Amino acid sequence: MRLYDAHNHLQDERFGGKQAGLLATCAQAGVVKMVVNGSCEEDWPLVLELARDHALVRASVGYHPWYIHQRGPDWEGNLRQVLDRGGVAVGEIGLDRWKPGLSYDGQEEAFVTQLRLAAERDLPVSIHCLQAWGRLHELLRAGPRPPRGFLLHSYGGPQEMVAPLARLGAYFSFPGYYAHERKTRQRETFRSVPPDRLLLETDAPDQLPPESCLRHPLQDPATGRAINHPANLCAIHEFLAGFLGEPVEHLAARVEENFLRLFRFGPG
Repeated sequence: MRLYDAHNHLQDERFGGKQAGLLATCAQAGVVKMVVNGSCEEDWPLVLELARDHALVRASVGYHPWYIHQRGPDWEGNLRQVLDRGGVAVGEIGLDRWKPGLSYDGQEEAFVTQLRLAAERDLPVSIHCLQAWGRLHELLRAGPRPPRGFLLHSYGGPQEMVAPLARLGAYFSFPGYYAHERKTRQRETFRSVPPDRLLLETDAPDQLPPESCLRHPLQDPATGRAINHPANLCAIHEFLAGFLGEPVEHLAARVEENFLRLFRFGPG
């Protein structure tokens, strides 16, 4: 099987600088492409470096809502430059009304600015949303949106919003974290996702899946805490295929087609 990780953060310092080894393990596990997402100006160069040094990696850069209050005065110009230097997607961007202590001020402005930039260049967008689904739908409907569509990473919104979001161009990404028994609602929502809009992700090093999906245990060297290895993607495919009642090979082939349509990467 050829596997595609639609969203992770391989640049994260919790990997302890061992990204080359992690990527070798991913390749052995069948992962052929992954989209690595930057979240702020500080980590955009790290994402570009990974993409430059490793053919398996594609760079996505943007300002995550958790970090928009750290923006420099020319952050939009810097983002354009980074995209010119090798960014092939915009994100992670979004809206967040869940995180305690996080101000909502400025989130919509930053989101719309980045969405407009993606639409100008027809680049895919990776979107984070927590407890702001109605407003997100309004902003997406108002546009502009990239013609090729956008990714709702780790989609956890209402099931009844799947169809209207899909009509606007949404793809829906399933993380291994939803394999936890307590995530029944989120799993069931994915039964409503159109077959041609389904993607999978690890969100590594975050969203640690249950032990049944931990084929590649990994620890943060600084704290000793368990973190998510991107090579766990294979087990996530197996879990979701079982949940949806289809052969894992069929699911992987469909996800490959969807991934390449959204991100427009050639096979290999």
